[in-house]
Amino acid sequence: MSFISTHSRGARATLTALAATGLLALTACGSGSPSGAEGDDAASGGGGADSGELTQVTVGVLPIAPSIGVQYGIEQGIFEEHGLDVEISTSNAGAAMLPAVTSGQLDFGVGNPLSVLTAVDQGLDMRIVAGYSNSLGEGDDIAGVVTLADSDIESYADLEGKTTSVNALRTLGDLTIMADAEEEGADPSSLNFSEMPFPDMQAQLEAGNTDAIWVPEPFLSNALAEETNQLVGYSFQDAIPGMPTMVTFTSGSFAEENPEVAEAFATAMQESLAGVEADQEGARELLPDFMEISPEAAQNLRMERLDGEIPKDEISQISELAVRYDFIGAAPADEDLYID
Repeated sequence: MSFISTHSRGARATLTALAATGLLALTACGSGSPSGAEGDDAASGGGGADSGELTQVTVGVLPIAPSIGVQYGIEQGIFEEHGLDVEISTSNAGAAMLPAVTSGQLDFGVGNPLSVLTAVDQGLDMRIVAGYSNSLGEGDDIAGVVTLADSDIESYADLEGKTTSVNALRTLGDLTIMADAEEEGADPSSLNFSEMPFPDMQAQLEAGNTDAIWVPEPFLSNALAEETNQLVGYSFQDAIPGMPTMVTFTSGSFAEENPEVAEAFATAMQESLAGVEADQEGARELLPDFMEISPEAAQNLRMERLDGEIPKDEISQISELAVRYDFIGAAPADEDLYID
């Protein structure tokens, strides 16, 4: 697997602006020290706040704006207060984060909950330890379906027999669109989806090469700024208001061998994300360096709601939809999905 960069405690991640806008690219793979040696120390009681030593952990994140929640916790010393020296690892490669956590290349990951559900369904021992980011429960949301204003597509049901472009198949985009279409009386199996990178979608829509596109911010606002385009709906909000877009996870073996580290990380993550919500201005001030974007763009970027509490009810709803549309075989039991 190919890693972009690794960042130690106190260092600011440098990410490309293009990658930063890939809001919902499932999961990320990252580099960093394998957890073996650190895990041995943690499991045996070495390191941590009580001993005055820090336990190093590596967390994989996507190169997107909500990942500032981890960096904020590093900058504010929140992880250090809980005895942790956190190293951020980022990459555009989505599919490799889960096996990287399983193999110990990453101790924790932040990625979309459907990917975790799919991994558990496929037999990977993966556990959610904290929440992370959520779509908005009302008002303008952070991802939606856009089509041409002069098309005959006015609703999700009108997507029957049409092609909607998503960044990746069998993810939260097509899952929620299928649920929204069925809610409006359409046959979800008659919807067609194609993979397309977010940066290409608007041009391909305008060229007539796809009937509709599913895009996150800032692509969503950019597309709707054109009078020739129109919003069909906010697929997340319409399917599951406040739906979690990312969660924090680790491997079952790491959680079992290092329960104190897993608990400390989950607690610190909750405090970091709460800190971002309470200090929006301070968090956004970190974004230009973190993402290599302008201060103006950082201030105007529409962000998900960050919350470290695990949204079990909403994850259960995602699981039910995933079973209904054959994304997974069966909904995992709580004991197979969460740490005790």
